[in-house]
Amino acid sequence: MDTGPARTSYDVAIVGGGHNGLTAAAYLARAGLSVLLLERADHVGGAAISTQAFPAYPTRLSRYSYLVSLLPDEIVRDLDLDIALASRRTASYTPYLHDGVPGGLLVEREEGEATRASFRELTGSDEEYDAWRAFYAGVGDLAAAVAPTLTSPLPAEAELRAAVDPQIWADVVQRPLGEAIERRFRDDVVRGVVGTDALIGTFASLHDPSLIQNRCFLYHLIGNGTGEWRVPIGGMGAVTGALEAAARAAGAEILTGAGVSQIVPDADSPDGSGGAEVRWHDGTSERGVHARFVLANVAPWILQILLGGPEDEATKPEGAQLKINLLLARLPRLRSGADPAEAFAGTLHLAERYGQLEAAYTAAAAGEVPDPMPGEVYCHSLTDPSILGDVPPGTHTLTYFGLHTPASLFADDPEATKALAVRRALAALDEHLVEPIDEVVLRDPDGTPCIEAKIPQEVEADLAMPGGHIFHGDLDWPWASARTRLDTPAERWGVHTDHPQVLLCGSGARRGGAVSGLGGHNAARAVLEAR
Repeated sequence: MDTGPARTSYDVAIVGGGHNGLTAAAYLARAGLSVLLLERADHVGGAAISTQAFPAYPTRLSRYSYLVSLLPDEIVRDLDLDIALASRRTASYTPYLHDGVPGGLLVEREEGEATRASFRELTGSDEEYDAWRAFYAGVGDLAAAVAPTLTSPLPAEAELRAAVDPQIWADVVQRPLGEAIERRFRDDVVRGVVGTDALIGTFASLHDPSLIQNRCFLYHLIGNGTGEWRVPIGGMGAVTGALEAAARAAGAEILTGAGVSQIVPDADSPDGSGGAEVRWHDGTSERGVHARFVLANVAPWILQILLGGPEDEATKPEGAQLKINLLLARLPRLRSGADPAEAFAGTLHLAERYGQLEAAYTAAAAGEVPDPMPGEVYCHSLTDPSILGDVPPGTHTLTYFGLHTPASLFADDPEATKALAVRRALAALDEHLVEPIDEVVLRDPDGTPCIEAKIPQEVEADLAMPGGHIFHGDLDWPWASARTRLDTPAERWGVHTDHPQVLLCGSGARRGGAVSGLGGHNAARAVLEAR
């Protein structure tokens, strides 16, 4: 825990020390503003941290957030961040069984003949791969149009729509994504691989009329105009460590152990400038400061409570993911015969055929744990062995992210339901392995398997994300419709609230979600424009 604040009044107070809060602090302090960042935990970083999850081994896992796509190179350059993001040599691998015969669909990061051959082996011709290339070329054009706008004021929807193919715009933006997937692709495996990017952290059918799945799909494919998911060298904690260093070097003041309890807009200030008062308890006494601007790096649902509103359960977001971290003595062998070092280097899809995804959603919506459980795994240590530390040769990490496991599934009996969900997740992996994953999992000295699982309720408890929702709520389109008000800097940057001096700066901002720094960057720009 840090000591109290150095002063009673600041230009900007930031509530929450996740990566977006640190980004905003670095930008604003560099611009010469006085900045105080308040974090309830004893460390900054939020979901983007590295942790020694298994005490007997020094390996530091990216416990929650684990890959980087949306962080713009512009932010890295602006803040002189000392980080390295490495490409994975495999984009994805999807093991399958056809009439009991094992196989696997390989997608290289730079697609070549091996990818085409893999599609041909699965489907019997080149038609499906040609359809794949045509679809993702169109999506790539959409990503190339949207990505440069993410660090600028909200662009007009009409301008972006005019810049891309009308059919791609209709497929991704106007109609449920499932329609395009079913029209463009025939194979159930291929359809599922396309559909998974729409469901990571989002509980929906691919035919949901709200299009929340379409928005999730778009965000997963627009990072830096390529959508490539990269591995942070040194773990996710290296990213937030660099952001913290940048903020402190610029002069931002950071207090940990400072859980904010109240934000009071328009409080009287010594210079009569208005703004807001921020109050917290440091474990010993109540404290408070005044700020001209308050940036909320918390979910909008939490912000409303801090502003004096009720804890409205009806509007509380609901997360829908199961995160499992494992430490292995060695990589398991696949029944397909694929090289584990190739298959596990990218995203390995499990029980994510198109039909399985829709069936899992239907089951979970009815209150049942899906069986089989859809999810995906990847091995961070294949790309970055530095996170392992001094461990026996052959040791590797494995990260599993499960879909369609809403918080409501675990509400009545969290521990028993969590144990069932973990068993089904690992069973979906075992189906494609020569030996069960249990045979290669490392164990602590007392024999406990090195397996750590987190359900939405635990994500909420650990990170103060309501409902364990990793995006702080449903994602929104990263542009302004014709009806969007753009009268103030906060509105133009997509970070406004009902209070002019209180701005969103986290994943709940208009262009939030994932490890991107966009919420922090855009809130900082709005402050600098408004001051």
